[in-house]
Order: sequence, then C-alpha cells, then structure tokens
Amino acid sequence: MMEEKKTNRTRWLHLRLTPEEYKMIMVFYLQSTCMKLSEYARMQLLKKPVIGKYRNQSQDDLMNEIIALRHELNAIGNNFNQSVKKLHTLNDFMEFRQWIIRYELDKNTISSKLENLKKSIQKIGELWLR
Repeated sequence: MMEEKKTNRTRWLHLRLTPEEYKMIMVFYLQSTCMKLSEYARMQLLKKPVIGKYRNQSQDDLMNEIIALRHELNAIGNNFNQSVKKLHTLNDFMEFRQWIIRYELDKNTISSKLENLKKSIQKIGELWLR
C-alpha cells in the first residue's frame, strides 16, 4: 500500500466579506460535512463536490467524546511510564520513599481520571443506544 503524499498548504488567500456574505457562507458551511471552514471554502473555489450533512449530530458528538477519551488515556499512560522510569533510576531508600509518596498521589489522580472515563463511557453508551 502506498501512502498518500501530504501536501503542506503554504499560500494564503485573503478575502473580505460583508457580514451578510459571511453569515450566508457559514450557513452553507455548517450544512456540509466539512470539518473546517477553510476546507469548505477550498472545495467551493476548486469546484469540488461538497457533501451535505447526512450524519447524525449525536454521532459527531460521540466521536468528539471518544477523541477526548483517547487523549485522557494517552496522558494517563505517559504519567505511568514516567513513574516506572523514575523507579528504575532510584539509588537509595530516601529516593524510593519519595517515589512511593509521588506514586500514591499519581495513583489517586489516575483513579479519579479513570472514574471520569468510566462515566464518559457510560454516557457514550447511553447516546449510542438512543
């Protein structure tokens, strides 16, 4: 499988609009599946087809929630890895004692975040079943 070549957009196109023109463009943009206004404008200017929204808004909300959960899980994993790495570098009892104290604080934070994740997952499940 070949990877798509990613092109950086380096050119700017500045455009002045009246408040009414901007409002009209925003109405059309929000009715599309484009995730960014620049994507919508680019598609319009290049005469590419723009797909109207056909997805359920709750699915979009669900996706945003899942993305936020993924970021939370990554942060928890990074914190845990840093703690374990620190444990492997300890040389004496005092350092170990300080690590244990820090570990307990981190464990409480992680437990709290995991509880929030459980609640979020429950909420996602309820949305999904609607």
